Amino acid sequence: MSCSLLEFCRLQELKTVRDLLFKSQESDPEDERSHTENELSWDTSDWESTWDGDAKEEESTTATKQVEDRDTEQSGPWMQECVLSLSPCSDLLVVAHKHKAVFLSAKWLTDGSGKEEMTLATTWSGTLSTEEGESVSSVICVPLASQKRSSTGRPDWTCVVVGFTSGYVRFYTENGVLLLAQLLQEDKVLRLKCRTYEIPRHPGVTEQPEELSILYPAALVTIDGFSLFQSLRACRNQVARAAAAGSDVIQPPPLAYKKWALQEMDSIVDHSSVGIMTLCVFDQMKNASILGGFHASVKGNPPAMSQYVTVGAGPYTGFYYAVEGSSQPLLSHVAMAVASKLTSALFNAASGWLGWNKNKNEDEAVQKQKPKVEPATPLGIRFGLPDSRRHGESICLSPCNTLAGVTDDFGRVTLLDLVRGIAIRMWKGYRDAQLGWLQVPEERVDREFSPSVARPKRHALFLVIYAPRRGILEVWAMQQGPRVGAFTVGKHCRLLYAGYRLMGVNSVTSQGWQLHTQQVCLLDPTTGALRTVNVPFHLALSDKKSERAKDMHLMKKITTLLRSRDIKPDVLENEARSVLLDIKHPAIKKQALESLLSAKDAPVSCLTNVTRALSETLKQQPPEEVDGALHQLCSSQLKLLQLYVDIQELHSAEESQASSVNDSLEGFEEELSRVASTLQSYAQLTSKPSVSFAQDSPDSPLSAQAFLSQIECTVDGELKINEKSNAEWKKLGNFLFWGCLCGKSPIHKVCGTLQQAGISPQQLLSLLLSVWLQREKEVLQNSAVTVRQLHTLLLSLSDMKGAIEDSWDPQSVSPWWQQVRSTCIQTNNAAAALLAALVTHRAAKASIAARADSKLQSEWEAVSLELEQWVVCVRQLEDVLVLQTLLLVPPPQGAAGGAAAHCSIKVLLEGGTGGIADSVSKWVFRQNMAPEKLREIVLKRNADDSGEEAEQKAGGDPEEKGRSQADTDSTAELLTAVCLRFPQSLSPDLLFAHSSWEYVVQWNKDPEEGRYLSWAVEHLKLISSPHIQLGISTMMWSTFIVKRFSTAAFLMEKVGKAPKDRLCRRDVGMGDKAMTSFLGSCVQLLQILMEVTEVLFRDQGHLSFIRFYADSAVEEVSAPELSVEEVWCGADGPASIAELALDQRGVHFPLVQHHFLLASLLHVAMTFSLRVKPLSLFDSKGKNAFFRDLTTIQLMPSGDMDPGLISLRQEFLMRALVGWVQAIDDVASTPSTPLPATGPTADWWPSLCLELGVLLQVNPDILQRHLVCELYNQGLDVRAEEMMLEVEDKDVLGSQLLVLTGQRLCYSLLHSQSQTQAAMELLARLPPTLCTWLKAMDPSELRCPMVPLAQTSRLVGRLIEMLPENHAQYSLALHLLEAVDVLTTED
Repeated sequence: MSCSLLEFCRLQELKTVRDLLFKSQESDPEDERSHTENELSWDTSDWESTWDGDAKEEESTTATKQVEDRDTEQSGPWMQECVLSLSPCSDLLVVAHKHKAVFLSAKWLTDGSGKEEMTLATTWSGTLSTEEGESVSSVICVPLASQKRSSTGRPDWTCVVVGFTSGYVRFYTENGVLLLAQLLQEDKVLRLKCRTYEIPRHPGVTEQPEELSILYPAALVTIDGFSLFQSLRACRNQVARAAAAGSDVIQPPPLAYKKWALQEMDSIVDHSSVGIMTLCVFDQMKNASILGGFHASVKGNPPAMSQYVTVGAGPYTGFYYAVEGSSQPLLSHVAMAVASKLTSALFNAASGWLGWNKNKNEDEAVQKQKPKVEPATPLGIRFGLPDSRRHGESICLSPCNTLAGVTDDFGRVTLLDLVRGIAIRMWKGYRDAQLGWLQVPEERVDREFSPSVARPKRHALFLVIYAPRRGILEVWAMQQGPRVGAFTVGKHCRLLYAGYRLMGVNSVTSQGWQLHTQQVCLLDPTTGALRTVNVPFHLALSDKKSERAKDMHLMKKITTLLRSRDIKPDVLENEARSVLLDIKHPAIKKQALESLLSAKDAPVSCLTNVTRALSETLKQQPPEEVDGALHQLCSSQLKLLQLYVDIQELHSAEESQASSVNDSLEGFEEELSRVASTLQSYAQLTSKPSVSFAQDSPDSPLSAQAFLSQIECTVDGELKINEKSNAEWKKLGNFLFWGCLCGKSPIHKVCGTLQQAGISPQQLLSLLLSVWLQREKEVLQNSAVTVRQLHTLLLSLSDMKGAIEDSWDPQSVSPWWQQVRSTCIQTNNAAAALLAALVTHRAAKASIAARADSKLQSEWEAVSLELEQWVVCVRQLEDVLVLQTLLLVPPPQGAAGGAAAHCSIKVLLEGGTGGIADSVSKWVFRQNMAPEKLREIVLKRNADDSGEEAEQKAGGDPEEKGRSQADTDSTAELLTAVCLRFPQSLSPDLLFAHSSWEYVVQWNKDPEEGRYLSWAVEHLKLISSPHIQLGISTMMWSTFIVKRFSTAAFLMEKVGKAPKDRLCRRDVGMGDKAMTSFLGSCVQLLQILMEVTEVLFRDQGHLSFIRFYADSAVEEVSAPELSVEEVWCGADGPASIAELALDQRGVHFPLVQHHFLLASLLHVAMTFSLRVKPLSLFDSKGKNAFFRDLTTIQLMPSGDMDPGLISLRQEFLMRALVGWVQAIDDVASTPSTPLPATGPTADWWPSLCLELGVLLQVNPDILQRHLVCELYNQGLDVRAEEMMLEVEDKDVLGSQLLVLTGQRLCYSLLHSQSQTQAAMELLARLPPTLCTWLKAMDPSELRCPMVPLAQTSRLVGRLIEMLPENHAQYSLALHLLEAVDVLTTED
């Protein structure tokens, strides 16, 4: 194992970043032209570059080449001009140039192969400078730790600290929001550096506090990390609250800091804050004597000092020591702010300080004034490394705070010992070098067998040097170690080394955290790749003395060998053997052997020979030197490999053992014939082709590596199979037993081999059953062979030691056979489970009989108990097979569809007493079966004699009966067979109840499908039991209907008319057409409730007033008794819909009728688009009673209603009749044309309006007369004559029709465009009274004025019959009759 350079992230928007930072410097006219578009649109530079490139190339090839050349030239050097900072967590990268900056955050993307990779994408870009002429000079990204207890070490957020040439230091969030800004020195910020908390590795090491240090040309400012962390969190929370409330952000108080004036050094360009150090007594006495002379006094306790190391010129490196307590934090900004606030009134000052009634003008004036800069505390240099010609360029502090790397203008890299203050190493030839440090912990593997495990981990330190002039990245071991790694990289890369981790961490909060931070990253601007350096710990050790280094090298060699694909097997075997024998360390040798055994392409012979060679080598060593775990691994893997080879040879043997006819299976065909037809139908439905992956196919061979990974050898030598996943479990079972089930492998030899290997018979039985159930299709295709082989296998496994215990209690059930039953109960493969149960029943009977014969006394009780369990199980599986066959029937074309439901004994038992009916009702919905069709199929079963005959009829022979029958007929026969199998669970009432509930549930999911709710109500009507019908209706109303119904009523009340589609969708959740259908279904549902309640009351007695005063139906009618089949009595689950329905309370009839009125009014208004406020048609009592629980007694309207309300109701019903008359005009022009049963043209609308009129206290005769007049007005005279027979007040009707007749005659004589000479003469001969009366008529009120004169003549004749002779208008009617007769004669 050696050094490696691993890519972990990639920048995908390099061109976008460059354009954002250098846009002002670009001279390309295309960039200037698209400047506005880029700012106002999405950033699509990456994918549009290729899309638009072809068009631009067609327009101007020369311009494109120039742009490409410029991109190539600037792809590298442009980033050298920028200031970069990468967060230690690698989740935020900041690139700044002059006054602009771009923030890139981490995002996870999935490539084409499905592998997730991390990328850095632009999340914010803009201008950071606020002062005129300032630019960015230094940037760092400081991740802040989360304060939540559930945190595992990931940062809560990242703060971006930016230093400017103006001296300002500003703090931003990841989104570019300014949190805090402070002017610490009126000079350029040279460098920002941070120190975070590190857990001391050794006792006695001083814990270093967190700190942010800011270097100016003549000053050094340090800010305490704890106070900075709290201030930043407070500022971020305050900004978030202000943004949410839309208020102004309160200006935060300035930070407390220490400021040092570094003296006695000509120029400073970089620094490192080493931290707090304490001198030993000797060093303290030495320093005192050097500084104070021979008579200098020495204090008792050495003072704590902060050490700062600077680089620059005169001297080349400087060491400064600031004694703790010599400088107090500067807080004069706070004092200035307090003083300025106190100049105004006290209340205004306090309110301004706290952010209340903030005066923006005063704040702007304060911001325009430059804050006062505090003077620095002088700090003299202690000592330095003088070199007048050498100028330092940068310094990089090691993680252990004892070493530092310094670069200079001579192209040297110097290693400093900060404790002693000397240079201990120097590298030459590294001009413009960039430095970083790697601290690698020791792995625990190499020391896990040593007695000193409790010793702390060792750490190795490496210095990473990037030489851009040479394009090379080197890794050097410290302090005097060799170069352990070198990589050729680009010449324009940037080495990013943070030197810190998360801020806000302490010794308490860091317990149990795993800080995911990168120490050194290399950014390649040409490709955008971010790579990290991976160095193993052993490279820090001496190559000559480290056996582990050699072992790791051999480990890497064998890993490389296994990855190569074109290596020959013999070469692989020889190389692997030599490498494994050369490795000395047992742990690494074990790891290498495990890698070889898990290699996918290694042949079995290679694995066996290499493992055997290693095992023989271990046997030759002294026992005390042999590692027990390695020896155990070799012996166990050899045993498993031999078992794999033996099983493989048995399956591949050409001679197969002929399966002898087993006498115990005599009569099995007769038993199977009962369900043979159903099995054939099931096989046809499950034989449809399906798509699957090749590696998931059961026929794919099991590799030796997969075999070894699933079986492990225990300490006592037995083999145990690990259930890793269901797929691997099935593959192993397929490898062991499928050849036996097909009759291609000798069963007894295979079972004997497995028994000798020491595998438990219970696990073998589980594997056998999993294969049998998984390969159901193949089993059914060749059931004659597979069934006999399964029987033989079961008997062979039963004879194994440990299968059936000798101490089995005859009074209990055998655990061995119970395992088979449990598997059959849980599986969804109904046909294979039934065959397995039938075969196991036979095997169990034979085994129990043999055990009984071998004992002196026969155990009849145990036999009967075991066999009774099998009888019940077989019966249940037969029922499940028929039900599953029905559920597999595909839905017709255009149905709702969906995946076919799978059922098992376990699912049906857990579904409760209604689980079977629920499954069938879901199938009915998938089949889109109409209620009438379902009723016809269900009721046909009464004519069948027995379940067996129906089952045979359902299955049938496809050669004889199934070919000519339609799919619907076969589906009906299957459903009949299922109903006969479950006579109690699928009784008609239960099936209709569940189907009704399923349809209303599906309608609730998709309210636009009004047909679902309509069919739910139709299924509800088919229920014969009034108790179940009442309960289902009540639950349906309260659960799904009433909420939408009330919403629809309030919406119509609000808009005052039938709402449009948009409003219906917004409030009710469905369109206007669906809402009309919904209201119609509500009317039918409430009508069912009223009818059921009337039935229950009528059966109680003939009291006419009881329907108005009783609150619920008294249980005089006996409720139906719900029962299930005997074999399904063990159902334990939720209550069925029918049981819940029987538990419902009765309803209050007047309240149901009250809601029926409202539903009918809403339905009428929506159907004919009428303007009405439905709730306004009721008084206060009626309004308060709406939408209440139907089982409660409410205060209902009684007595005579307000005449105003009655007038409104009458007007609404009249408009409804007008709407119906207008609707049927186009449909039924002749009375012989029948009207449809549904829709606005149905023939039952007039009768409904008349019934509503009676309930709403409106005179029905007025409505009837209005209907007759509207029909005549529409020209439908024949229908009007039919309706006229029901009118009681013929005199009023005659007067109304006389006016309508006059309007018709007036139109014919005066307003018709085809006026004849005879008509004009007739008009002149008319009596003056009639002529004046006709001229006063307004024919524009007629909707159909052009009516044949014969119809008008017949109408006048009817008038003469209706009006009495003493009527005031009788003579006028006679004159009209004469005039019409004359016109008819002349025509």
